[in-house]
Amino acid sequence: MLHDRVLVRTDIPEGERRSSGGIVIPATAAVGRRLGWAEVVAVGQNVRTVEPGDRVLYDPEDRAEVEVRGVAYVLMRERDLHAVAAERLEGSEDSTGLYL
Repeated sequence: MLHDRVLVRTDIPEGERRSSGGIVIPATAAVGRRLGWAEVVAVGQNVRTVEPGDRVLYDPEDRAEVEVRGVAYVLMRERDLHAVAAERLEGSEDSTGLYL
């Protein structure tokens, strides 16, 4: 990885999903702008706020997909991340483990 790039693997594959009540929502259903969670796989040398293994919140509409050895990843800049959820941030008493 170069510069400020972050490589992430999305949590949920695109397609049908279920609501908390068990209702199936088809992939073609129109929804508002929805952010998605992903796991950081690799980071460039200039990335300061995330590490591999962290979970990040990103906008799925602003993404560049790449396939490596048959696995689909999303490549983005560090500044395109909206939030970071990491266990290493949960160490202090006043921390929620979520960095916005």
